[in-house]
Amino acid sequence: MLEKLPEVIGQALQGVRAGLDNIVFNTLGMREGMGSIELASMAFADHAPLPQRCTADGEGVSPPLQWSGLPLGASSLVLIVEDADSPTPNPLVHAIVVDLAPENGALAEGALPSQDNEGAPGTHVGRNSALQAAWLPPDPPPGHGVHRYAFQLFALGGEPAAFSESPGRDEIVDALREHALASGLLVGTYERSDGSVSIPDAAAPGRSAVAG
Repeated sequence: MLEKLPEVIGQALQGVRAGLDNIVFNTLGMREGMGSIELASMAFADHAPLPQRCTADGEGVSPPLQWSGLPLGASSLVLIVEDADSPTPNPLVHAIVVDLAPENGALAEGALPSQDNEGAPGTHVGRNSALQAAWLPPDPPPGHGVHRYAFQLFALGGEPAAFSESPGRDEIVDALREHALASGLLVGTYERSDGSVSIPDAAAPGRSAVAG
C-alpha cells in the first residue's frame, strides 16, 4: 500500500528506485542496429508531466499514443509501459499491449481497460505488475519525487508471435529478443509532492494496492 505511506517515508525512499537502465528498452542488448520508431502523444510531451486524468488521482484512463517511422517488414507492435522510479528492484509494469496492427498508427485515449473503463474492443492486453490485464494508472508514493513512466513501443518482424491470453513481462522480453526490428521510447512523468492522496481513488473498491 505504498500510495498510503506518510510523506516522510516516501522522502526516505527517494534513493530507492528501479532505474531507467532497467526498463525493457535499455536491457534487451539490441540497441545497436535496431531501427527507431517515432512515438508521441497528444496528451504530453517527452519527459513532461502526464495529465492527471491518466493517473490514479484522476479518471485513470490510458493516454493517447501515435507512432510513425516503422520499418519495412513490421508485422505487429508491442507496447510496454514501466515506472523507472518505483521503489522496487525492477520497474513496475503499468501496461502491456501486444498484436497491435502497424497500420493503425495510434492508440486512442482510454483504449486500454482500467478502473471504470472497458477499453477498446479487440485490444490484446497483457498483465501489469498488479497481475491485471489492464492499464495501471500512475500512483507514486507521496513525497517520493518525480516518477518517469517509460512508454516503449517495439516493431516485430516475421511471423506474428503467438502470445498467451494475458502475456507478462518475461514472455514479452523473450518475443522481443527473437523478433524485434525497431523500438521507440516516450517518457511521461508524475509526482505526488504534497503527500496528498485522492480519497475517492484511495478508497475505491478494486483499486490496486500496487503503487508506482
